Amino acid sequence: MAESECETPSTPGEFESKYFEYNGVRLPPFCRGKMEEIANFPVRDNDVWIVTYPKSGTSLLQEVVYLVSQGADPDEIGLMNIDEQLPVLEYPQPGLDIIKELTSPRLIKSHLPYRFLPSDLHSGNSKVIYMARNPKDLVVSYYQFHRSLRTMSYRGTFQEFCRRFMNDKLGYGSWFEHVQEFWQHHMDSNVLFLKYEDMHKDLATMVEKLARFLGISYDKAQLESMVEHCHQLIDQCCNAEALPIGRDAFNRASIFRFMDFPASVDLNGHGRVGLWKDIFTVSMNEKFDLVYKQKMGKCDLTFDFYL
Repeated sequence: MAESECETPSTPGEFESKYFEYNGVRLPPFCRGKMEEIANFPVRDNDVWIVTYPKSGTSLLQEVVYLVSQGADPDEIGLMNIDEQLPVLEYPQPGLDIIKELTSPRLIKSHLPYRFLPSDLHSGNSKVIYMARNPKDLVVSYYQFHRSLRTMSYRGTFQEFCRRFMNDKLGYGSWFEHVQEFWQHHMDSNVLFLKYEDMHKDLATMVEKLARFLGISYDKAQLESMVEHCHQLIDQCCNAEALPIGRDAFNRASIFRFMDFPASVDLNGHGRVGLWKDIFTVSMNEKFDLVYKQKMGKCDLTFDFYL
């Protein structure tokens, strides 16, 4: 299967991170050389997979899934590093060899398109939980993410970034194809298709749906405790600073200096539903809606952009 190098500059001479193309899809450089091994990755019937396009609420979803699937104590889960409990299939660490040897039931994450996931996953019994997010909020969050990390080195404007998104020029390929591929399988018995906005609109129903999908029974008090804990996680996400500060991040003030958002925009709360309304201009919104309509075609998957 063909792989090719693909440079993705932000503006001329900048953003030197390289993607590579695999069967026409742009993927991060750490996926290079392992796609066939991923396709042949041995899947177990009792695996639980969480799949999202980047910035679709993966961190929130993994916390909720871990809480529900493991029957974890909400008071204890905050002391854990959940990322270590749910490895990402294609990431360099911990690596495919380690994931293969994890004790069952395994919880595994991925951002890969449906077609690139392990072949056994397409026809097996392991459970797949997919979450999609309103693409307008997603592209704002993805832009903030690219601007915040040294490894990304993105210094283009939001308008330029949004154009890249609409033209399928970002890592993990086209959002439009990503969600539609999974939507085509949303009626499969082993697939649960969720929307990020529904987590905010009716969390209790989503938690109950997850529990049923995973075949786990809880009494009313246990469910209420889980829902309350998940509400706290969502509140933290919606009120947290949008841009992380850490080893790979620039100084926060320096990041904001490069942002081309209006000064009135609240850059906190990158998980907030409806964030895009503070960022998009009228012309950008019209263009995005046109592209959305063209690329989603006759797909009956819908999003409430105006929650």
